[in-house]
Amino acid sequence: MGREEEENPKRGKKAKNKQREAGNKRTGEERGKIFSRTTLCLTMGDRLHLPAVASAVLPVALCILTLLPHSLVGRPTEEENAGSSALLQRVKRGWLHSDMDKGDGSIKYILTGEGAGSTFTIDDSTGDIHAIQRLDREVKAQYVLRAQARNRMTDRPLEPESEFIVKIQDINDNEPKFLDGPYQASVPEMSKIGTSVIQLTATDADDPTYGNSARVVYSILEGQPYFSVDAKTAQKSVASPLCPSAATQTAAAAVGSSITETLVALQLSIRLPDSAASSDTGAFIGVVRVSLADMDRETRENYTVVIQAKDMGGQLGGLAGTTTVNITLGDINDNPPMFDQRLYQMSIPESAPVGSVVGRIWAKDRDIGVNAEMKYSIVDGDGRDTFDISTDPTNMFGIIMVKKDITIVHVSVEDVDEPPLFDLPAYYVELSEDAEIGTVVKTLSARDPDAANNTVRYSIETSSNLDKYFYIELTSGTLMTVRALDREEISWHNITVLAMEMNNPAQIASVSVAVKILDVNDNSPSLRYLETYVCENAKTGQLIQTVTAVDPDEPLGGHHFYYSLAPEAANNPNFTLRDNQDNTAWILTRRGGWSQHDQSVFYLPIFISDGEQPVQTSTSTVTIRVCSCDQEGNAMSCNAEAYSLPASLSRGALIAILACILVLLAMLEHPLQPFERHRYID
Repeated sequence: MGREEEENPKRGKKAKNKQREAGNKRTGEERGKIFSRTTLCLTMGDRLHLPAVASAVLPVALCILTLLPHSLVGRPTEEENAGSSALLQRVKRGWLHSDMDKGDGSIKYILTGEGAGSTFTIDDSTGDIHAIQRLDREVKAQYVLRAQARNRMTDRPLEPESEFIVKIQDINDNEPKFLDGPYQASVPEMSKIGTSVIQLTATDADDPTYGNSARVVYSILEGQPYFSVDAKTAQKSVASPLCPSAATQTAAAAVGSSITETLVALQLSIRLPDSAASSDTGAFIGVVRVSLADMDRETRENYTVVIQAKDMGGQLGGLAGTTTVNITLGDINDNPPMFDQRLYQMSIPESAPVGSVVGRIWAKDRDIGVNAEMKYSIVDGDGRDTFDISTDPTNMFGIIMVKKDITIVHVSVEDVDEPPLFDLPAYYVELSEDAEIGTVVKTLSARDPDAANNTVRYSIETSSNLDKYFYIELTSGTLMTVRALDREEISWHNITVLAMEMNNPAQIASVSVAVKILDVNDNSPSLRYLETYVCENAKTGQLIQTVTAVDPDEPLGGHHFYYSLAPEAANNPNFTLRDNQDNTAWILTRRGGWSQHDQSVFYLPIFISDGEQPVQTSTSTVTIRVCSCDQEGNAMSCNAEAYSLPASLSRGALIAILACILVLLAMLEHPLQPFERHRYID
């Protein structure tokens, strides 16, 4: 292969056989042999790159010596996504060019080795090498190729074969992937903010030593504000250090060639094997942590957290992968046992022997496992020396037993007069608005808690029943209606009932009674607007008014109004009505050619029903006036009778109408041509 003249100014002269030292390497007097002065730290599969044109011997264990042309200063690289026919970049022009190539086509270049013919091809005339298919660094990171110049006629080699390496340069075409998943993790409840929950590992098949393609950053997509993940990651490293980084030494050796004997420089490059260089690289650790204090397992036990790993340092355009972490809060003993009753009533015969079971009590603990195990004990009370309690280990009951013989002591407590007690703290009643007078609303009950158990009398506090809708029977406490109810007038009645002892009226108790009045369909619907107008230039099928109705009733399913022309107007020649089935209807013209002079006012009776039970109906008459209109369809002048504009017109529309009327009066000799305002309904 060719060599630049500036690198070998003494080409053609025979090199002297002498030893030259360079760093920790030396060349022997025997041509083409290289010896190691010190032991090299290499592993299986390591390659040494020496720029020479003949084989050399390096007596180092477990290494392969690769010789490159002296003119090749650097190794060519290919972009991972190179398309077919991509030309390999040469460091120097003479890289694959023989010194004997005079450009007459007599030399043929041959390419062999990994991927030759399938992945790479060589132009046998120029020596240019091309990639002919897509390259993937993650499938194969480098190719070892050999090239040779041969005589095209005789096929005899003109120079020794040269070997070189094509290293595929990485691009970001692999998203980060989590090693496992979905993950299961647990953390104690009430953990402090920052507590580590789980470590996740995501790997990126791209080259971690080139750019940011494999620089992974974590983020949390779901699970805030309860948990967070460290955004910056730590790259996973090997447990023990590898060999020192690559070292390059230069030595001189006399090497023979097929043409002449010359002195060339040998460059020795020590590089780590692919298996060692990539060991554990591209793997990044992310830590999920607690980000909310005082998380309570008894309130919520399980959480689902979605973690994203994104390469390119999390920048825009990076590729991302996700995983799910199911986190369970572990229990801690943070809840005391609670009895299901505040007071237990038990009895036992006075003749019961020692060891007899008096009764069982039960306490609940919101914790679980060992944290929910309980032990009962009697801590105070007048029966501490008489009774004992044990814990049932199976169901955690407390069993009270007689500890020793007991005796009965009667204690008499003097009665103090107290006010009556109602059986409920408050009352709530629902009553239909069509309830008849005298309907029983509720029977209230109060008793005298004293031993005398005096008779209780009832009454209604006057201020809560000013309209006298209700009455309560003096001795029975029966509350009833005395007036007709109307939900549309009063929908709630809140009254206060008093109870007092017959023998001591000063002892009074009170209770609130809330009466909700339920709706009955007892009101007829009616039209919201009863006046509108039609322009003189209106055409057949033109919409002039949208009809809506109102009803004070409130049915559970909402209002459902139905519209039609009254029977006497069913064949009205001027207008028709269309029910839109959405609680609205349209008034449409049946003809054109309207004129105030012929008839200025029309009356259209409309029949409405509400569709409830019982059905309520009504008939409303809409007054329709004939008006001259401006180009926007707004009324300019109608008949002399008073005319109420629809309530839906805005203030701006009213001002515009008044302005148009003034202009019309000033320009009576040149009236405006009518313009269609409304749309047509097919």
